[in-house]
Amino acid sequence: MDAKAPARVIEMRGGAGRGVSSGYRAYGYPRWLKVAFWICVVIAVAVVLRRMAVLANPTQGGSSPTAALDAVFASHAALTLAHILPAMAFVLLSPFVLLQRSGAVWAERLFFPLGVWVGVTAYAMSAHPVGGWVERSAVLLFNSFFLFSLGRAFVAARRGEALEKMRWMLRSVAILLGIATTRPVMGVFFATSRLTHLEPGQFFGIAFWIGFSINTIAMELWLRSRGDRLPVAG
Repeated sequence: MDAKAPARVIEMRGGAGRGVSSGYRAYGYPRWLKVAFWICVVIAVAVVLRRMAVLANPTQGGSSPTAALDAVFASHAALTLAHILPAMAFVLLSPFVLLQRSGAVWAERLFFPLGVWVGVTAYAMSAHPVGGWVERSAVLLFNSFFLFSLGRAFVAARRGEALEKMRWMLRSVAILLGIATTRPVMGVFFATSRLTHLEPGQFFGIAFWIGFSINTIAMELWLRSRGDRLPVAG
């Protein structure tokens, strides 16, 4: 949010056509948040597209660390696809839900069921963790908070509480995009593996904790700094 941007009072509409109090002070998103959001979206989509390509054309007998990871996901390819394809759809929907002033009704209707599906399949994916219990614990914690945030947003939408709905939707999207933030973290671990002698199975879970924590904490701090001011596109 540009600190010099003028405040503006907006009229929000809640679920079931109920009007919501127009007493919220509405501000645009800060530039750093928009940039971080789009970087995470691009990374998340790129990760899914790469995974789809590798699953369609698996390498045989590769010895690189990435080949070993690819083999893990290939061992449960159907579950992997059932998770990553809806997750990509959820990510691609999020700009329509969060970055339009009035939102997109069709996108919001898909947002909640897709999010639930992604959360449920994430639990299933945690049965095959590359990083063992460290990764699994990160998935269980942050995925549970993702579903909780999604549920709170849905309830707020049904009650016509525009401010609460937006805040909880922002939390849910930030958490989901934490998977994108883990990728640069993993890149650092891969780049320094000759010095640290850490294998992917040893740092995968650590990267999950770092990536998801960065997104969750950053969003929470920003939301708390806004108080009762409603973030809208701008």
